[in-house]
Amino acid sequence: MKPDLALGGIHIERFRNQAGVASAAAEFLTEVASKAIEQRGRFRLVLSGGSTPGHLYSLLGSASQPLVSWEHVDFFFGDERAVPPDHADSNYRFAQDGLLGPIHATSAQVHRMHGEASDLVAASEDYQREIASVFGSDPMGEPPRFDLVLLGMGTDGHTASLFPGSTALAETHRWVAPNHPAGLVPRITLTLPILQRAREVLFLVTGPDKATKLAEVLAGPRRPRDLPAQAVVPRDGALTWFVDEAAAAALPQALEAS
Repeated sequence: MKPDLALGGIHIERFRNQAGVASAAAEFLTEVASKAIEQRGRFRLVLSGGSTPGHLYSLLGSASQPLVSWEHVDFFFGDERAVPPDHADSNYRFAQDGLLGPIHATSAQVHRMHGEASDLVAASEDYQREIASVFGSDPMGEPPRFDLVLLGMGTDGHTASLFPGSTALAETHRWVAPNHPAGLVPRITLTLPILQRAREVLFLVTGPDKATKLAEVLAGPRRPRDLPAQAVVPRDGALTWFVDEAAAAALPQALEAS
């Protein structure tokens, strides 16, 4: 897949609609997974919530032949709401219904955040230790490198559960932290220190309600405290955005040219 724009190391691809984004994302994920499994024996994937990843999960989960050697994949989550795993708002349930269940992922492969825990600080610390255990790394050391992190972007520019001005957005050491965005359900989220270590980050953004904020994030001044999606820039990895025409509608003409 050839990106239609490379902007300061950021690759942006536009597709006609949400279905086009999901199809391209499935191909992208398949390619990254194959490379990771060939080179390192495992594919470490971070899943996202949201409607666009949902279309991706359905494509992957319903394929007549497996698109990935799923037995060699470890699944993690970018964030989770403080709800039980069977709750309608749970990112785990969302992924379980669309992808993890259909591909028969085992409990040993799926590393969920325990959003239902009474102590989200302790749950965040537990998740950091679990990540370290899977990678065989020091939970107090440098974050390990996920092979692929899937992310979305909210209409306020947030990503994962890193909201504008929120405390977790300012985290510089912990890989996982609780977050309490104003007026919303408390969350657990991966933080910038580990997101910025990823080998590949793929943003999926669709719909006209994202157009104005997407233009601010990709073409506006750098304001990561106000636009958290701007802050996710892998230090030694690749950053790709797949967007549909509706989401790209407000991008300036300079970004429209191939």
